[in-house]
Formats: sequence, structure tokens, C-alpha cells
Amino acid sequence: MDNRTTQKVVRFLSAFSLPGFDAPQPPGDYLVDQDEEPIESGPSLAWRRVAAFIHLPAISIRATTQQMVPIDPAFLEAALEQDRKQS
Repeated sequence: MDNRTTQKVVRFLSAFSLPGFDAPQPPGDYLVDQDEEPIESGPSLAWRRVAAFIHLPAISIRATTQQMVPIDPAFLEAALEQDRKQS
């Protein structure tokens, strides 16, 4: 079976930064891709995340260049939680 990529949108209400970023990113909605591979576990199918990437800049920002930056999902979740507490 093939690997799959799932995509979700995350929203930051305040500027944020993650390890590996050159500078803080402005508030907004960001696309996040998660690459997963299948795990065969008996009759059911499960998926294991093998990589995650955030698209920069935010969806609403028109830019001539865009990039996908590898991220650790745990750091992303921590940054989103911190953002929720600040709001």
C-alpha cells in the first residue's frame, strides 16, 4: 500500500515561532501536511506519521515564493496551545 499525505489548516491568532524558523511568523491560517505510512495490524489498517511540514507564508498572504518547512508536530501543538492561552 502507498504512503499518504493528509492536509489540515491551523490558525494562529498571535505571532509564533517554531524551531528551525528564521523569524516569527505573523498570525493567520497555515497549511500543514502530514506524511503517513501504513502499518499492517491484523485486519485493520493504521497509519504512522513519518513527517510533517508547514507551508509558509500564511494562506492569506500573497507571496512570490512559498516554502514547506519540516516541523515536529509536538512543537506545533505546543505553539497552538500557547496561542490559545494568549487569546
